[in-house]
Amino acid sequence: MYDLIIIGGGPAGITAGIYAARKKLDTLLITKNYISQAGKAVWIENYPGFKGIVGLDLMNKFKEQLDKLEIDINEGEEVKGIKKKGNVFEIRTTEKDRYTAKTVIITSGRDPRPLEVPGEKEFIGRGVSYCVTCDGPLFARKIVAVAGGGNSAFMAAFELAKYCPKVYLVEAGAKPKADEINQERAKAVEIIEVICNAKIKEIRGKDFVNSLVYEDQLSQKINELPVAGVFIEIGSLPATGFVKDLVDFNERDEIQIDPETCSTKTPGLFAAGDVTDIRDKQIIIAGGEGAKAALSAYYYLENLK
Repeated sequence: MYDLIIIGGGPAGITAGIYAARKKLDTLLITKNYISQAGKAVWIENYPGFKGIVGLDLMNKFKEQLDKLEIDINEGEEVKGIKKKGNVFEIRTTEKDRYTAKTVIITSGRDPRPLEVPGEKEFIGRGVSYCVTCDGPLFARKIVAVAGGGNSAFMAAFELAKYCPKVYLVEAGAKPKADEINQERAKAVEIIEVICNAKIKEIRGKDFVNSLVYEDQLSQKINELPVAGVFIEIGSLPATGFVKDLVDFNERDEIQIDPETCSTKTPGLFAAGDVTDIRDKQIIIAGGEGAKAALSAYYYLENLK
């Protein structure tokens, strides 16, 4: 039995692991991968110590530090369920393994929000992508579209403009939600075309994507863009499908925590980072919350003795 199991390998999970190791807790970290939302960021300019860094590079630096510590890591596994019997938590994973621990920290982050239009699921991996950092170079010399109008969508468009001859940025609203500085920057990139009032209706193709269909919400006209790829950047949802009765959720399905201790309604169960109801979703904040959760788990275990 472990003292602590951490679920998730993003900034919150890795920081929790670092602090748990420093407190000499017998710890297991379970994660699908170390990419997280931070790792998908094309360029990060607000993390102290770096004037600018690619998101995946930053996550690799996080992982390098974690790898030097005495902590068990199961990479490539996904948690499917959590139970608590008495003072012991049981974790069930995709590998059909069972792990037990005295405390658990959920740092599972968020998953991309889907468009939920015909063709989206069918063409995942065949033209539909949720990660420009991962898949952008595969679309070199091809025309692509980015669904969304926030900062992440604009950053995706800037990255794709390095490889692609034309990038459509398709926004459902009357105007983009991105910061003005990013909107101004996009105007200076000739190959980026912003289309507003565009409700995406379908993604079409045969073996691979070959077009995106949208409705002009002003004229109600149906238009079809010839594209080889569609990158979906319309936000994210908290990854909480594996935990139900042990926590409370807010109206956005985020885990409600005590802001001082990161504790949930279940004693010994903590949560940190973007999966929780903390207001600001930032890498540095997620890291701080992970440290706070690990220290809270340590104090909880001390009180059990």
